[in-house]
Amino acid sequence: MRGAMTVIERDVDAMLIPSGDRISLPAGSELTVVQTLGGNVTVQDPYGQLFRIDEKNASVLGEDYAAKAKSPDAAAEGTPGEFHEEQVWEQLRTVYDPEIPVNIVELGLVYTCKATPLDEGGQRVDIEMTLTAPGCGMGQVLVEDVRQKVSSVPGVKETHVELVWEPQWDQGRMSEVAKLQLGWM
Repeated sequence: MRGAMTVIERDVDAMLIPSGDRISLPAGSELTVVQTLGGNVTVQDPYGQLFRIDEKNASVLGEDYAAKAKSPDAAAEGTPGEFHEEQVWEQLRTVYDPEIPVNIVELGLVYTCKATPLDEGGQRVDIEMTLTAPGCGMGQVLVEDVRQKVSSVPGVKETHVELVWEPQWDQGRMSEVAKLQLGWM
């Protein structure tokens, strides 16, 4: 969803895409919303540079964008506090590459997702994932997004996310849904 140009009225913390460097966008910056997916907003300045603004700061773009940036909740199956692995996958589907409007599951970036019961109760979830490009500075940002969202699933007590490079990601790992979303089919 591409929005109209907005002039922000206050400074806002953002992340430079694709380096992942944290910066402050000054009040008066002209920004165009490129996508509002997974609880964050990707914006572009007049020079073509992309930035990610976290959900908590989306109101700087206006209340409409703040509402659109809200992370969707995992659809609960069963009773609250009861663990269901599908809820983990639902949360993974809410994590988006800030440059590509497709979630990381459909992009084929999640290689493994395994839940293991803990002796003291609850589950440990281990995830191996990769990136579309090894040099992407957003890797640790996406890892942290995954960790936070999976940790919010009822019954998850530990979340371990590992960024791996083998096997190397290629477009053949994308689902048909992703290819359709990107107009490749």
